[in-house]
Order: sequence, then structure tokens, then C-alpha cells
Amino acid sequence: MTSLRFPSLLTVATFALLAGLTASCSKQEPAAGSTAAPAGKKIVIGLSLDTLKEERWQHDRDIFVAEAGKLGAEVVVLSANSDDTAQVRDVQSLISRGVNVLVVVPHNGDALDRAVTDANAAKIPVIAYDRLIMKANIDYYLTFDNVNVGEEQAKYAAAHLPAGRKAKVVRIYGAPTDNNAKLFKEGQDKVVNQLVKDGKIEVVHEDWATDWKPDVAKRIMNAAITKAGRDIDIVIASNDGTAGGAIQALIEEGLAGKVLVTGQDAELAACQRIMAGTQAMTIYKPLKKLAELAAKIAVDVAKGGKPAAGSLLNNGSKDVPSIFEKVIAVNKDNLMATVVADGFQKAEDLKK
Repeated sequence: MTSLRFPSLLTVATFALLAGLTASCSKQEPAAGSTAAPAGKKIVIGLSLDTLKEERWQHDRDIFVAEAGKLGAEVVVLSANSDDTAQVRDVQSLISRGVNVLVVVPHNGDALDRAVTDANAAKIPVIAYDRLIMKANIDYYLTFDNVNVGEEQAKYAAAHLPAGRKAKVVRIYGAPTDNNAKLFKEGQDKVVNQLVKDGKIEVVHEDWATDWKPDVAKRIMNAAITKAGRDIDIVIASNDGTAGGAIQALIEEGLAGKVLVTGQDAELAACQRIMAGTQAMTIYKPLKKLAELAAKIAVDVAKGGKPAAGSLLNNGSKDVPSIFEKVIAVNKDNLMATVVADGFQKAEDLKK
């Protein structure tokens, strides 16, 4: 097992994990200091979500709850509506309810160390889902390769630069409190910085969108147009929500469809915009794989098992056993073969 600073694509991660699940279920070895669910007692999983306001997280919740149910577990879901204090209270509430394992999508990966400490004291295992919880004693981290998300967004932009001149680019990052947003930027930087160095693009404006809010992204886009004028070629937006905000500003300026805009999450509205030509691409994350995997791991850990992980990622406190799923860049050409074929969105819904 290799210690990695940042996630890498692991083509065999899922298969290795499933093999580990089989082995751990047979051995049923409790993790050090943890209390396995008593035999015959129904497993209860606490699922603490940052928000349910975005379509993406509704998908995660539904898939996770359904898979856990198939495995005989009950899931208690709480959403903090992007409030750090509320999420700490949510986790503490789930601890008080005596859940067997906690699965947490943190709003702010740096703000939950106290809540995790409370879970540690109660001997409740903690699994960070999609976003890493920093500087805390967590048991597992399950996510997509978030650096690669940013790389794929920037590579798509790089493949569609205007000919014969330097492209003007606006960059809209995600929430500054979200460690994933920093990883998306890191991946984008790998491509963008070289393009700037080569004189192929000019970043005319960039900013962070608080809590991933589309209205904040719209304000950033408005500021970019005021600053740099209407001759903007590309907007590298870090997710579909911020892409939607930017596109609303472009619509108001009569520029929608003339400016390449990236995204992430394959939300229905984004897929509709791709079909309509106002958004160029999105990053599709096969949520079904990750959410079902997370449910399987949560149940196994609750039983005292030790699922295998393909990598380690240091969160500032420890090397956390981690598993990373692949992502797929999607545009109009492969939307049907990916997002629709997987049943994530329905073909009949893609036209407004």
C-alpha cells in the first residue's frame, strides 16, 4: 500500500475493495478501539450531509439509502444546509442516537475535528464521503479523483481554444471551505498554468464562489465582463451550479452559447444546457458506484470488518485508507452513451 499526497486513478480499486469486503465479512475483526454492532441487531448508519439543495446530493442520498436497505441497515439522514455549526450538531445528534457508523459529507473539512473526536470517544467509526475531513481520526475516505476532475475541465478548454489569438479565460472556483474545490483548482492549474506560460491564454478574472452558490458565480461573471469586456472566450466553472450562474450572466449579455463554459456533476439543468449549446461540458461522476460502495463499506465497518483500500491519503493527522473512483468528461457527443446510458438522467428530460 503506497502513501499518496493526492489521489490517483485506481482502475482496480473497486474490485480490490469488494475482495476486501468478502474477506473482512468472514473474519469480522473489529477495528482497534471500535465496537462492532451486536449480532442480530439492526445496523444503523448516520449520514451527515453538507446540503440537499443541490441535485447531486439528492442522488447520493437516495442511492446510499437504497443500497444500505438492501444490506439490512437503516440510515438516519441529516442535512446541515452548508452550516458548519449545524453539521457539528448533526453529527453529535447522530452519536447520541447510538448509530453504529457515521458517513459524513463535510461542508468544511477543517471544521469537524471536534465532532469526529466525539465519535472517536463513543467508539463510532467515521467515513468521509466525497470530501476529506482534515486533521481528524477518521477510518476511511471515499471519493472521486478530484484533481483529475479539474484536469479534465481544463483539458477540454485547452482543446477548444480560438485559433490565431490568445484566449481570454475566466475561472470560477468552488467554495473556499471545501477541500475538493482546492483539488479541482489544483488539477486545472496543471493545464492552465502551462497555457498561460505558452502565451495561449490570459486569465482575465478569477474568484471563489462561496458555498458553491450560483448567484455568487453570476456576480463573479458579471465582474469579469465589467473588468475584461465582452470578448471572453472560456469560463472554467468548477461545477454545474457555478456554471449555471455564469451562464445566466452571459444570457443577460447576449453571450450564452458564444462562450465555452465547463461544469461538473451532470445535473439535469446542465445536461439540458449542453443539449441547448449554452454549456459545453460537464464532469460525470458515476455516483451509483461510489454511493453503493460507501453503503457496503459502512455496513461492513459497522459489523467490525476492515474493508481493503487501494491507497492512503494524509489528512494532516493520519494516513487515511482511501478509495478513488474514475470520472468522465461529457459533452453533447457522448452524453447519451454515458449519463443517459447509466440511467443517471433520462433522455426525454434533456430537452426543456
